[in-house]
Amino acid sequence: MASIPTPGAEPEDSPEEYVGLAAHHAERLARERGWRTVRSLPPGTVITMEYRFGRLNFEVDGGRVTRCWKG
Repeated sequence: MASIPTPGAEPEDSPEEYVGLAAHHAERLARERGWRTVRSLPPGTVITMEYRFGRLNFEVDGGRVTRCWKG
């Protein structure tokens, strides 16, 4: 039986660093820092609560990141 793969380390930056940035700039910066998946969502979007290793979520209002979290 094959072993379960171990994911690599997530980038060590803090999600709070993205709050207040323009959404397009924050997305580009997150990808440059090594986040594999970057997701931008409008406020109030209904999403599942599954945790995805290596994913960074942005809540974007008026073109700016208002909230950011891992998973």
